[in-house]
Amino acid sequence: MKKIFGALMIAVCIGMAMPAQAQIHFGVKGGLNLSKASLSDIPGNFKKDNFTGFFIGPMAEFNIPIVGLGVDASLLFAQRGVKVTPEGADEYTVKQNGLDIPVNLKYNIGLGSLLGLYIAAGPDFYFDFEKKSGIDKKKAEVGINVGAGVKLLNHLQVGANYNIPLGDTAKIEGTDGSYKTKTWQVSVAYIF
Repeated sequence: MKKIFGALMIAVCIGMAMPAQAQIHFGVKGGLNLSKASLSDIPGNFKKDNFTGFFIGPMAEFNIPIVGLGVDASLLFAQRGVKVTPEGADEYTVKQNGLDIPVNLKYNIGLGSLLGLYIAAGPDFYFDFEKKSGIDKKKAEVGINVGAGVKLLNHLQVGANYNIPLGDTAKIEGTDGSYKTKTWQVSVAYIF
């Protein structure tokens, strides 16, 4: 019993001697959006195509190293959209320029200070700045992010993310149709 008690006391003393390691870091995040529209109630001759955009902005990350959990949030200017071709009309692009705010819960798997892996999931809030005639876009959207990536040298993060909207992105005037913009994101972040 004395040995178990002594080992427990040593473990408690070592735990108390460790400095508090919960950390908050700031950085810059940027990358590419690859958007695809998911149409509903649209005539059969209505065509869509993928659209490539970008995002960039500041980010903050809060980590608890021993547990491996963390939270990151970003304030990103984002451009995304879709290319559409209505029946008997020319192709045009429906762009969305706006503010994208992803908040992700991350689980980090550290392989030393040189390399680590993470998985992330959380809500995404998007606020659109533009209005285009013919399309009744929502000013605000809520979605779910799911992604994974790698951390290099504790400063560089490279990841891929899939954004699934919870509601319609826009209604197409003159029809009963609507669409959702589902987006793949490839990102690079530098943490200071």
